[in-house]
Amino acid sequence: MMVAVWDAIEKRGQRYQELKRLIESADGPANSQYAAWLREYGRMGKFGELWERLSAARAKALEAEAILNAPESDQELRALAQEELTVSRAQLEEARAALVDMELNDDGDSSRNVIVEIHAGVGGEEAALFVGDLYEMYRKYAAAHGWKMTELESSPAEMGGLKEAVFRVEGEGAFGRFRYEGGGHRVQRVPKTEAQGRIHTSMARVAVLPEAEEVDIQVDPKDVRETFCAAGGPGGQNVNKVATQCQLTHLPTGIIVHCMETRSAAQNKARAWQILRSKLYALRKAEAEKARSDQRLGQIGSGDRSERVRTYNFPQGRLTDHRLEGDDKNWPIQEVLDGRLDDLVGKLEELRRSAGKASIAPAK
Repeated sequence: MMVAVWDAIEKRGQRYQELKRLIESADGPANSQYAAWLREYGRMGKFGELWERLSAARAKALEAEAILNAPESDQELRALAQEELTVSRAQLEEARAALVDMELNDDGDSSRNVIVEIHAGVGGEEAALFVGDLYEMYRKYAAAHGWKMTELESSPAEMGGLKEAVFRVEGEGAFGRFRYEGGGHRVQRVPKTEAQGRIHTSMARVAVLPEAEEVDIQVDPKDVRETFCAAGGPGGQNVNKVATQCQLTHLPTGIIVHCMETRSAAQNKARAWQILRSKLYALRKAEAEKARSDQRLGQIGSGDRSERVRTYNFPQGRLTDHRLEGDDKNWPIQEVLDGRLDDLVGKLEELRRSAGKASIAPAK
């Protein structure tokens, strides 16, 4: 058994049992955390089913071993116990294998909602146009899955496109599918502003964060500075006159988030806190999994042309995902831009599975 993986499984199992106890307790519904417990427990549904199966098989195996080790057990009882032990051990190993496979391919975050940030990198106005293209691609992808996509913040560029965009996608499995978008995205094409038809190269950076809740990570309000200001945009609108945009600065880490989703300062504050918790949760996960090789959170980088996970080559009509090899790495560019990402994501999931298994050595 893989020691590091199984330790993580045991911790998740303990948390599952704790949540089950809290929810089923008589005073559970009266607790302010009850709704958060229910959501977390719901996210652990598949894991919980396997954990219950493993626990039941483990209990039956221990019971059978006790009978076999008891001096007073007669021959017939021992034979039944031996048969039960063989079946229970097989069920136990089957459940163990399924849990290990789940841990390697689902770290507990896959079913969460997701917060996505897209930032223009090198390339000026063309990079901003590319950010707009990526935003539209993700909007179509979310719509194809029936997920709800909410824009949290955006910064329009002078010649079209977006300097940056932050949005939330709500739906079962959203983070699990979006997680592979994190990193540098490079575009090669002739810009609309290019008079001589020369191909330019620009970059956009994407960060993908699993949405965290208060139960996932505690943030001391004393460590956070809150400020409010008027949102940018066309002049004369009420949203620009009233200080509704919320900015939070986490003093220990220097992380800054801001939200101008609505005209309500209270709603923007609540959403900004949600984004901050998600960033801190992602940071904690990255530190905890630093030794593992799936590279889930090394996403945003500096925006330099050399940092890329994907290249969108318009003259050749081809998208290249640099994490894949052979025939799997090249895809029709328009297919992906139309939000049809599932086949590509499937290949990246296969890669993640093989990389995860190779990165964790079995116990000696």
